[in-house]
Amino acid sequence: MSGHSKWHTIKHKKGATDAKRGKIFTRIIKELTVAARNGGGDPDMNPRLRTVIADAKQVNMPADNIKRAIRRGTGEEEGMVYDEVTYEGYGPGGVAVLVDTLTDNRNRTVSEIRHIFGKYGGNMGEANSVGWMFDKKGLVVVDKSKASENKLMAAALEAGAEDMKDEGDVWEVTSSPEVHEAVVDSIKALGVEPERSEVAMLPQNYVTLEGKAVQQMLKLMEALEDCDDTRNVYSNFDFSGAGEDIEASTA
Repeated sequence: MSGHSKWHTIKHKKGATDAKRGKIFTRIIKELTVAARNGGGDPDMNPRLRTVIADAKQVNMPADNIKRAIRRGTGEEEGMVYDEVTYEGYGPGGVAVLVDTLTDNRNRTVSEIRHIFGKYGGNMGEANSVGWMFDKKGLVVVDKSKASENKLMAAALEAGAEDMKDEGDVWEVTSSPEVHEAVVDSIKALGVEPERSEVAMLPQNYVTLEGKAVQQMLKLMEALEDCDDTRNVYSNFDFSGAGEDIEASTA
């Protein structure tokens, strides 16, 4: 399996840990509020909100919590106003890093993100310093045991997907963001529930790290993920060898 998919595994395990801490609820509430503010409170007319509601239900968020977050976004209830801000920087070995945040205090968030970069051998960059190395794509990850290559590829391509890659235990289907929801619906119509489904910033190329730099980079990524204002962390970091030991250390 490639380093890309190893990082998917790490993020999946990390997400389970966050759920225990209750952080995932906080992040989804922010997402619901911003999605409703930007596209309205009707999920039938707001694809982004529809996706976040599905995420909320997947982690068993109470319906009342979902409704209140949406009403805050539409202005029907008072609440925090969150801004979407992306920070860019470099990790060990010159690895590119994007940090998507939802924050009610930009000064606090940029200070925290800058501190984390510095603590783990990285540094903050200027706007657009590394963003050009990534493409915004719809990403669907499907366990190979759930669908044959031919059926999955046919369904994905019919819905407008651009590519499907073999990543060891999973298939990775990519598309333009505009047809992402259609691709997901087409795959689900096969009776297949994706392991992951999101619009993400995918790197055009990867930088492979070795030795201590791998552990240092993983610690940087984990610390950035742990920041309360973080939505997503993207990187063109890859590694080879010692994969099982690295995954075990981050579980």
